[in-house]
Amino acid sequence: MPGPDRQFWQDRFERGQVPWDRGGPGPQLLAWLDDGTLDAATLRGSIAVPGCGSGHDVLALARRGFAVTGIDYAEGACAATRARLAEAGVQALVEQADVLDWQPPAPLAAVYEQTCLCALHPDHWVRYARAVHGWLRPGGRLFLLAMQVERPGAAEGQVEGPPFHSPINAVRALFDATRWDWPAPPYARVPHPMGHEELGFVLTRR
Repeated sequence: MPGPDRQFWQDRFERGQVPWDRGGPGPQLLAWLDDGTLDAATLRGSIAVPGCGSGHDVLALARRGFAVTGIDYAEGACAATRARLAEAGVQALVEQADVLDWQPPAPLAAVYEQTCLCALHPDHWVRYARAVHGWLRPGGRLFLLAMQVERPGAAEGQVEGPPFHSPINAVRALFDATRWDWPAPPYARVPHPMGHEELGFVLTRR
């Protein structure tokens, strides 16, 4: 399997080497929550957070009334998320699973994708995009942040990461317009704690 394996991520959580961790929910998630773009009463269903990491986003969504499932490859991430939820006295489901194999018990209303795509080796992107499409019910929404981290080696064809660069043309090919409704650009540019940027936008499953 190309790319980082389960132990790669587990080691980072065990050592506390999580430079992507903002110490709180993502700013674009909060913006979507605050302006009503992401609203539990409107969506009326469950939301998944693949690659949930330390659980800040899971906690923020649960506090806003969502039925949330956090999914992560590493047990260290799941343990951190469960501990964060318990400390806050908030309930959400946390599952240790490979997102390429995971299936929800019922179609989801939404997926919040902020770190999972860029953590997966690009060889797995097509399979992941198909999985996310299958998780959602028709009309379900994908809240997506695409990591912008093009490195000099890209000019020579190197694939470097994680985080892996997620250019908008590649993301459009993965989540193509035959299966998804796309909003018109420009998209929100979100600073990342590792010095990169993300593009944030919302897709609707056809």
